[in-house]
Amino acid sequence: MTEQQPTPVGPDLHLRDYAPRPAVRTRITEVHHPAHDVIDAHNHLGRWLSKDWMTPDVDELLALLDAAHVSTVVNLDGKWDDELDANLDRYDRAHPGRFITFCQADWSLLLTDDPAPRLVDQLRRSVDTGARGLKIWKDVGLEVRDGSGTLVMPDDERLQPLFAEAGALGVPVLIHTADPIAFFQPLDRHNERVDELAEFPEWWFGGPGRPSFDALIDSLERLVGSCPQTTFIGAHVGCAAEDLARVDAMLTAYPNFVVDLSARMAELGRQPRASKKLIERHPKRVLFGSDAFPVSLEDYHVWYRFLETDDECFDYAPTEEIPPQGRWQVSALDLPKHLLADLYAGNARRVLGLSP
Repeated sequence: MTEQQPTPVGPDLHLRDYAPRPAVRTRITEVHHPAHDVIDAHNHLGRWLSKDWMTPDVDELLALLDAAHVSTVVNLDGKWDDELDANLDRYDRAHPGRFITFCQADWSLLLTDDPAPRLVDQLRRSVDTGARGLKIWKDVGLEVRDGSGTLVMPDDERLQPLFAEAGALGVPVLIHTADPIAFFQPLDRHNERVDELAEFPEWWFGGPGRPSFDALIDSLERLVGSCPQTTFIGAHVGCAAEDLARVDAMLTAYPNFVVDLSARMAELGRQPRASKKLIERHPKRVLFGSDAFPVSLEDYHVWYRFLETDDECFDYAPTEEIPPQGRWQVSALDLPKHLLADLYAGNARRVLGLSP
């Protein structure tokens, strides 16, 4: 039998084939039962990001949520009109208390002469139908344009009535502005997310005609400051997980601003001390959210390990050979027990207007 030769190194080893495994020997703590029941405040269950329902079998999803001790999931895929009704029928109305669906805004209305009243009216209809919040995606600031072809930023004055109306109606606005900083940097050998951007080149926003990361976050901050009666949930750690000082400053300055943790374990876990301090400084302003879709039991378990233990140097995406958001491992936050009840569910209950 011929002995299998190792993959060559040096100039013959391609980046796509490089999958290092940490040699450090560390403790593995499995956390299958979180310290408190959980509200997943950021997920996708609809047809917005897929050709069909993200979760084909709702009963199987409910069984998974029960096993993960997740009491409620926020579904951000409601859109508007018929699609909103379809999501509400499938989730909220069929399983009261287990699902909360957010609507979205139809940005084609920006092509009309006077879009603000139409956007406001659409939001009112959506909330009357059963939507419990408004989801604003990153296409605002990156893709959405008005009739003249001008890029529409989050703080565009034509959107102000929409956000003010959300506050008047008592529903939060979950907003995703910009994307990881690397997605705006030159796509060269220094870019830490080059694996991911090679697979998804449409996620790179560093070309001409695009605003910078900082310009987008500045626009988000102006928006939050201009609508003090509206609660904004800054998705993905306030849309700036690589700049926790900026997130801390916004949480300090704007009482109407809260953040979720969704899809940013990779960023938080390489700065665990700063991440822990952020949550300790703002214990009532941080919501748990996974943004894992279609969700799995393993996704929840690694989150519980990340939040509750002091494990070091482990994979944030253990089922992936190449870490999807950067070639590094993470260390857990070891959050104090007294913070977990609010982080896992209490803060979400308050923001979403749910009974204790």
